[in-house]
Amino acid sequence: MTAELDCCGLACPAPVLQTKELIEKDPPDLIEVTVDNEAAKQNVSRFLGTQNFEVSVQEKDGLFCVQGRREAGAGSQETPAPAADADLKKIMVMVATDKMGRGNDELGKKLMISFLKTLKEMGDELWRLVFVNNGVKLTIAGSEVLPVLKELEDGGVYILVCGTCLTHFDLLDKKQAGETTNMLDIVTAMQLADKVINI
Repeated sequence: MTAELDCCGLACPAPVLQTKELIEKDPPDLIEVTVDNEAAKQNVSRFLGTQNFEVSVQEKDGLFCVQGRREAGAGSQETPAPAADADLKKIMVMVATDKMGRGNDELGKKLMISFLKTLKEMGDELWRLVFVNNGVKLTIAGSEVLPVLKELEDGGVYILVCGTCLTHFDLLDKKQAGETTNMLDIVTAMQLADKVINI
């Protein structure tokens, strides 16, 4: 069975939510989702990948057709994560600004850099690092903390960067760290986390 979905003009996370709803209602063998922006293309592609679809993308006239083909016998459930140490807490840190605190902006930027450099001291409990709003500016080319973020990624920390925010600031093609994401992923991560720290 083939399913088609037109999500042009829809803001994040609507394309992913509609794709999820369609798959849950009547799982197709082939699904084609049309979107009109890079963030939606990346988010839908990644979501289909988690649902065991083989993903390909075609671009034509400024639109992206994200195609997912399910391999024979593949289930529709997201691949379960490896079992973690039961005593290990999962801490999610949400970074919504490129400065820490209010008052002096220059000091705030220095504090944020220092904070991100010190995050590794959380050890294995640092589970997700999420960047939204002005925070996404810390993940782009030229950011002073880019080497720190890449080191955290290499150490197993999953970094999520809001695609809507990147698009708003016209920074999508400048992102150098983390995975472009949507609100569905962020809300799901909040549900799974043992603790959420907002900065």
